[in-house]
Amino acid sequence: MTRWQYILRRLGAGFLVWLSVLFAIFFLFQLLPGDPARLILGQRADPETIALLRKELGLDQPVFIQFLLYLNDLSPISIHENTEENRKKYNYLPLVRFDEWVLVVKVPYLRRSYHFRQPVSKLLLEALPNTVALAVSAMVIALAVALFLGSLSAITYGSWVDSLIVAFSTIGISVPSFFSGLVVAWLFGYVLADWTGLPMGGSLFEYEPGYGLTVHLENLVLPALTLGLRPAAILTQMTRSSMLDIMYEHFVLTGYAKGLSRGRVFFKYILRNALNPVVTVATGWFAALLTGAFFIEYIFSWKGVGLLAVQSLKTLDLPVIMGVALLASTIFVLINIAVDIIYGLLDPRVSYR
Repeated sequence: MTRWQYILRRLGAGFLVWLSVLFAIFFLFQLLPGDPARLILGQRADPETIALLRKELGLDQPVFIQFLLYLNDLSPISIHENTEENRKKYNYLPLVRFDEWVLVVKVPYLRRSYHFRQPVSKLLLEALPNTVALAVSAMVIALAVALFLGSLSAITYGSWVDSLIVAFSTIGISVPSFFSGLVVAWLFGYVLADWTGLPMGGSLFEYEPGYGLTVHLENLVLPALTLGLRPAAILTQMTRSSMLDIMYEHFVLTGYAKGLSRGRVFFKYILRNALNPVVTVATGWFAALLTGAFFIEYIFSWKGVGLLAVQSLKTLDLPVIMGVALLASTIFVLINIAVDIIYGLLDPRVSYR
């Protein structure tokens, strides 16, 4: 199997995973109590207005029909009624006309938010840069800490330094993110605020009257530090274990026997070969940070995808929840495929067969 055949096969499997997530989220949402139309109009709305809104949103259709209509909206090649309203809504390019219907090519349509009354794609595009900045910053912190402490722990194996690093990493793994977020926000954003100058809340991009959109890096420090604590602890132990497995392999001992310096053996033989499992775990964590920083974004009022999802769950905003779920599953699928390819590039022993 060639690399391209392997990638296509993984993309096919990823699409099935993506479709399964979409199916599960859509039908599980139907089990939640409450009526989105009543939540939008309020409890005092009359039944006729609610019925009209339910018809407009497609909520009067059977659940399976609603799911098929949603798939039709998502598909880049779809069929729609050929009306002026649909042309404006989908902004499609017609391919084949069938009387009142038309086969079209379009950008996937994620519908409009029930609560925010804006296109879901617009809401996600506004929230995604904040989430990406937070996830990248947290991952950089986690990798820097993990590679330094993991390498130091492996080199000083059996010493008090090794024991201390293992103890701290174990604590970091055990503490939940929401608890560490509350502690970090209280300690550095409130108790030591005069010394640190760090706010308890805010986003990377803020709109200020007279200045427009401004960047506030100080708002990034506490949430990124909090979000990076747990992956840093896990990757520290992973780096330590991987290096200990490699340090006494025959090719490492051969490097020493050839008279190579300890530094060259460490970077060329030990670190490079120890990075494979670390890269696999790190990329998985990066995908999780991109899509699962709900508590951290909520605690620090970080205007990202996680905060948007929490707000949408409160209002039963199905289009936004579905958009977040689709974004999360797409990120996971693409990152996992990228990991498999990178793994093969790092380790020549890996074969696509």
